[in-house]
Amino acid sequence: MSQVGSGVLFESKVVGPFGCNCVILGCERTREAVVIDPGDDPEGLLAMLKRNQLTVRFLLHTHAHLDHIGASAILRSKTGAATCLHPADLFLAEHLPLQASLFGLPEPATPPIDRFLKDGESYTTGNVGLEVIHTPGHTPGSVSFFLAGRGLLLTGDTLFAGSVGRTDLWGGSAGTLIQSIRERLMCYPDSTRILPGHGPASTIGQERRTNPYLNEEN
Repeated sequence: MSQVGSGVLFESKVVGPFGCNCVILGCERTREAVVIDPGDDPEGLLAMLKRNQLTVRFLLHTHAHLDHIGASAILRSKTGAATCLHPADLFLAEHLPLQASLFGLPEPATPPIDRFLKDGESYTTGNVGLEVIHTPGHTPGSVSFFLAGRGLLLTGDTLFAGSVGRTDLWGGSAGTLIQSIRERLMCYPDSTRILPGHGPASTIGQERRTNPYLNEEN
């Protein structure tokens, strides 16, 4: 694992047929961790956690599309970690079998939701502190996570490098998505790094300058 600032361990793993960026953040001192968007490959994620001697406290989700939550039930069962989701996306979590069937994929177990994410609250374990930012648009309950003091935004499927999340699925809204990005994410400094739910990393400054969906005309 690499480090994101002093005492915070970081690893990203691309999982599942849709290439979701699942992130593990751990405290080097306490060996406690959070897993963000465990969409698939539970055995691989468990192996990573074991190899790094990390104990998971929270399974955090940027939203409840299948490719971001598909492995959560198994990870919760194996680790005892609390599953956390914004309440506006609960209807999506409850329809995981339907989501899977639409893509011809095996139906994952539906994870119980232990805690509802709230805008502005923090999830802290050791040196890892994540602030919840409600960024609806891709889904009604989409959130981003800001790693306090480390200048890193985990933007889920809200903001990508050079693009934005699709809004033609359940509960999506293009206008709401752009508003979320402009009002909730573009307020961060240009140097802030972003790691989206899919694809490569970027920075707020790069997206402010070059992302075609954030032009004044849109």
